Amino acid sequence: MSKKKRSNLGYYIKEGVGSIFTHGFMSFASVAIIVACLLIMGSFLLVALNINEAVEEAESRNQMLAFVDDRLMEEDALELEWRILADPNVADVTFITRYEALDAFIEAHGPAITEGLEEDVLRHRFVIDLEDIAYMVETETRLIQIPGIDEIVFDPYIAGLFVTARNVLAVVFLAITAVLFVISIFIIANTIKLATFDRREEIAIMRMVGATKGFIRWPFVFQGFILGLTGALVAFVIQWGIYGLVADQIFQALTGNLVQVLSFGEVADFIIMIFAAVGFVVGTLGSVITIRGYLKV
Repeated sequence: MSKKKRSNLGYYIKEGVGSIFTHGFMSFASVAIIVACLLIMGSFLLVALNINEAVEEAESRNQMLAFVDDRLMEEDALELEWRILADPNVADVTFITRYEALDAFIEAHGPAITEGLEEDVLRHRFVIDLEDIAYMVETETRLIQIPGIDEIVFDPYIAGLFVTARNVLAVVFLAITAVLFVISIFIIANTIKLATFDRREEIAIMRMVGATKGFIRWPFVFQGFILGLTGALVAFVIQWGIYGLVADQIFQALTGNLVQVLSFGEVADFIIMIFAAVGFVVGTLGSVITIRGYLKV
């Protein structure tokens, strides 16, 4: 970086920071609004991440059982595997013979209850893992049409509940994020507007003597940038503390043991990136939008 560019950068930062302190109350209000908006957005995002984790866990546990026609021999039943795997929503298939099923049943219930039970009363079956449990019913409709598949057993209730919750939260999160984003930009823009209003004559003189738009604009951009990232950092620290204090209690109250709560450490990198990106965009965009009106002299 050349000496001139370093000098200009120092000037931009100095002027931007100075303007923050000159209008301390509005700067504080801007940071507070950004923090509040990010906390609301972050809370919904954390809920959405936990629900999404629950859906993925449900997908790994919520399997379908496809029972084979009991008239088919083991070799013939095994031939059905490739037809099941051909379904676009099937991730994996495990074939279990009636003999393996009987052994598992005896192990689970004990020999006293299962005494005298013959393996021919059970059927060969396939344990089917799905790509997306949201399409469980549609998958069952297709698989039951395969000749040799006699019955398919599954419980879509829990999985459907999580999928619905995930979809609703996604819509709510996007709507709230859009509203809060606009509010944050509005507050930042008004903070920058106050600073530019106080310096409007200075800006007009600088334009008339030939100062470039960039030279005038960058101090205000740095001001918005600093306010935005400060709000993001403060919001991240507060979000961390709130999540650590109340997350377990809230999720346990709402879902019992159905949802395993993510630790903040597992999502901290993602959250700080989102907060920093939003803070940066809100701060700089608010500044750019406001200063444009004063550069038309």
